[in-house]
Amino acid sequence: MSTVLHTPRFTLQPFRRRDVGPVHDAVLTSLPELAAFLPWANENYSRSVTQQFIRDSVSAWHESRAFDFAIRRDAEPDFHLGNVSIWYVSRANAIGEVGYWVRTETARRGICTEAVARILRFGFEELALHRIVVRIAVGNRGSERVAEKLGFRLEGTLRDEVRVGAEWMDHTIWGLLDREWRTEQVRYRTMAWI
Repeated sequence: MSTVLHTPRFTLQPFRRRDVGPVHDAVLTSLPELAAFLPWANENYSRSVTQQFIRDSVSAWHESRAFDFAIRRDAEPDFHLGNVSIWYVSRANAIGEVGYWVRTETARRGICTEAVARILRFGFEELALHRIVVRIAVGNRGSERVAEKLGFRLEGTLRDEVRVGAEWMDHTIWGLLDREWRTEQVRYRTMAWI
C-alpha cells in the first residue's frame, strides 16, 4: 500500500510527530472558518489536541483503519495546506468515507479537489472500495463544490448528524461508486487533478 501519494501539484503524506507545529498553525489561522462546521475546531483547540490527533492518526495507519494525509507542496514541505483522509465505514461492504479541509488563506485554489481526486484513486484502487461517501455540513458550500466537481452524487440529508458547539447540524451525504469513479477518472486526468 502506498504511504506517500502525489498529485500534479502536491504531495500527500502520513502525519509524523514533527508535523505538530505546522498542523497547529494551519488550524489556528483557519479556526473561525473550521469552527462553523467541525466539532473539534473550537475555542479550546490547543497544541495538545494536535498532538493527540497525530498520535491517533499514526495508530490508525498501523491498524489499517484510517488513512490521514497531510497536504504539502514539495517546495514548502513544512507549510501545512490541510488534511485529506479516508477511512472504512464497512469493510464487509467495501465502503469508505473521505474528509478534507484546507487552511483558509489557500481556499478556492483547487487544493481539496486535487487532493480528494488522488485519495479516491487510493480508496478505489488500493483499498478496493466499492463505494466512497462524504458527509458535508449543510451550508458548507466549499465542500459541496469539491464533491460536485469530483462527480459525487447527492443522496440525501442526515438530520441532526453532528453537534457543533451547542447546535446540531444537518449533513448532506454524497456517494461515488467504483464504476462511476472509473468513468470520472478520465475527466480528473483531463483537469490535471491526478
